Amino acid sequence: MRGETTMNKTELIAAMAETSGLSKKDCDAALTAFITTVETALKSGEKVQLIGFGSFEVKERAARTGRNPRTKEIVEIPASKAPVFKAGQAFKGAIR
Repeated sequence: MRGETTMNKTELIAAMAETSGLSKKDCDAALTAFITTVETALKSGEKVQLIGFGSFEVKERAARTGRNPRTKEIVEIPASKAPVFKAGQAFKGAIR
């Protein structure tokens, strides 16, 4: 995609520090705590919902049959779990 830029973790922490007035060290600790807490909640089967921002949850994917595109061989794809984020209405509206 053209014109697309990516903010890495260091840049995110710097932006959080500038916006909040907190130190980068404190913002790093807060971001790390947030990520760890969301991961722990999802692992235990909980959904994390932040009204106005969005929700994090785990979706289960059923086992299915697929095909190796290189060899055309049929392969069984096992069931799996995947974390997903669904943006809330306020968040969607803020980026339009």
